[in-house]
Amino acid sequence: MTPISNPSSNASATTSAISGRTGAAEPGTAALRAYLEPGAAVDSGHPAVIEFARRAAGDATEPRAIAIALYYAVRDEIRYDPYRIDLAPAGLTASRCLENGYGFCVTKAVLLAAALRVHGIAARLGFADVRNHMTSARLRATMGTDVFAYHGYTDILLDRRWVKATPAFNLSLCQKAGTQPLEFDGATDSILHPFDLAGRRHMEYVRDRGTHSDLPRDDMVRVWDELYPATVEWKRGGAHGDFEKDVERPA
Repeated sequence: MTPISNPSSNASATTSAISGRTGAAEPGTAALRAYLEPGAAVDSGHPAVIEFARRAAGDATEPRAIAIALYYAVRDEIRYDPYRIDLAPAGLTASRCLENGYGFCVTKAVLLAAALRVHGIAARLGFADVRNHMTSARLRATMGTDVFAYHGYTDILLDRRWVKATPAFNLSLCQKAGTQPLEFDGATDSILHPFDLAGRRHMEYVRDRGTHSDLPRDDMVRVWDELYPATVEWKRGGAHGDFEKDVERPA
């Protein structure tokens, strides 16, 4: 596989592939059923997930409006915290992310997918390796790279099209880091911007790892074991710190 420290120079093609992949799934197929039913990580049958999904949707009744409401609930009610990642199967579920009140890109994408399935909206998980991920000096140093493998987003079937949504970074984090928050309108792909508000390079997709009906945990953990040092804090049971403070830029 391509070394993580030297990602492919064809990153723009990777980004185009991610943003252009629509995928076809007709109602009634086994593939589509897999995007509607509970999974091991996408535990949409969990009572807490069901309650969250119904509350967050509010009075919305149309799939697109429901998806938008759920996106913003996951984006802003669940803090982004890459310092505390629990790689145990239970630690990567939608219900645990909801219980914690924080998560990282993968678990927040899992929670959004689960909430959508509660409302009968087909959703799957998408993954890509990204460079210049919003990170702190502390996290970059301990990972030994600025590339995050298996960055997660949610792919949502709306109006017979797969639309991508990235609920990872909450509004307060973006404001402190000087990064444009990602919006979602239910019709346009919401994937991370290549530049921050000051014009500095922020995000570059370097490898597409495809879409899945549930979290490919074993593959993700195997790749992380190959690419990241054993000393990475969240591989030793989690770390503690204030990520928002660590990435905050002077006003």
